[in-house]
Order: sequence, then C-alpha cells, then structure tokens
Amino acid sequence: MKATESIAAGRGTAPSELVLVRHAQSVGNLADESARQQGLGRLELTTRDADTPLSDVGREQAAALGEYLGRLEPDEHPDVVLTSPYERAATTAEIALGRLDHVNVLRDERLRERDLGAFDGMTGLGIREAFPEEAERRSLMGKLYYRPPGGESWTDVALRIRSVLSDIRQDYVGKRVWVFTHQAVIMSFRLVIEGLEETKLLEIDREVPLANCSLTTYRDRDGALELAGFAATDHLQEQAVSETHERPHTPHRDGIDA
Repeated sequence: MKATESIAAGRGTAPSELVLVRHAQSVGNLADESARQQGLGRLELTTRDADTPLSDVGREQAAALGEYLGRLEPDEHPDVVLTSPYERAATTAEIALGRLDHVNVLRDERLRERDLGAFDGMTGLGIREAFPEEAERRSLMGKLYYRPPGGESWTDVALRIRSVLSDIRQDYVGKRVWVFTHQAVIMSFRLVIEGLEETKLLEIDREVPLANCSLTTYRDRDGALELAGFAATDHLQEQAVSETHERPHTPHRDGIDA
C-alpha cells in the first residue's frame, strides 16, 4: 500500500491526544444497582435509555472533571469534543466543559450506548427468566460476539468505532480530542486501537472497573495511538467526590448483564 493510500484510510495519522470519558453516574446506574439488590427482573425507570439523566452524584462527578479541566493550561484544553447524543453523556460534557471557552462540541450518534434490543431495561435475572434460550446462546457465544434480539454485540459497536476513529485520524491530526461516551464504547475503542484479542479484552473488562466519569487517554507516537492511562479517577479523588462503577464481573455475571 502506498503512503498516500495509508493516510487516506486514516492510518499513519493521529490526534496528539485522545481522551475517552465515561459518562458520570446516571439515574439508570442507580436503578440498575437497586434492581439487582432487590432481585428484580427489570429496572424501575420512566425514561427511555437515551433520555436517562445524571444522578446528583453524577453531576458532582462531572463538575469535578470541570475543575480538573479548568486547572489545565490553555494549550492543554481540548481542541474538539465529540459526545454521544445520549443525555447522560452529553450532560457530562456540558457540565465538565462549562468553564472553558470556544470548545467545539459535536454530537455523534456512532458514540451512543450499545443497543440491548429486547433486553433493554432488564437485569440478568430477568433475561434468564424471560429468555432462557437466549441466555444459553449468550453463554455459548461469549460476551464479545453475542447479539441480543434486536440489539448489538460488542463487535457491532466496534464497527461504529472504526468509522469514528477513521474520521478522527483524518480530520483532527495533531489536535487534542475528547470523547464523552459509554463503557462498551470505550472498551471497543481499546479493542480497535490496540488490536486486543478477545481473551485480553474480556480480562480487562472483568478486572478493571471503568468508573463513571473516568478518563482513558491515548497519545500520539509517530502516528500510532499509545495508551497512556486507563480508567483514571484522580480528578474525582482530588475533589473528594464519590467514585462509582458497576460491581466487578464474576463468572456468574459476566456478559449477561453487560
């Protein structure tokens, strides 16, 4: 392949920095935890997934990220911000960027949460009770490749992220790019950027909780994006704000709930 063809395909070019922000804690996160604790099959929510707002703690987390951004030197501020259009991610970006001037924020539907289809709003218990055959199929196929009825697999999300990354590499060479999005999307970025094998990706997902409002950072090294930090929460600790995340996955939970 010629060098010009490589650049056109989005390879060999990179932003100077790519920061992936998981949205702050949402009302949906609280409903999910409550449903699990009570042994319910479905979350008690009145909003659709795309409209689920931040919790009070989530707004504090986003504000703590804003304090961190406000302390950065101007030449360290984001040059461009991409966000999932889902309320919890877009509001996290709005609060966090509130102290900065002239930040270009673009909503990109490719950064939305993974679509769970028929499983939307259900816990693992509810899925196993209502869809026992699908639960068995999920166990056989594994978390990465399983697609819920009417929904998306992680590999489906990865296809979206390959498209986003191609645009970022071509449009924002040498820029500082921040992305506000969701857990499965951030793990898909890692899959695509680092070329992780299935076993390694799922090992990371099991063992390293991706906290709400955490930062995952890549930096340019000769046209390649190199991981500089994963799931960092120093900015939350500095402001004494609660750190929240889902319970670690176990062999009994892994995948059917995520």
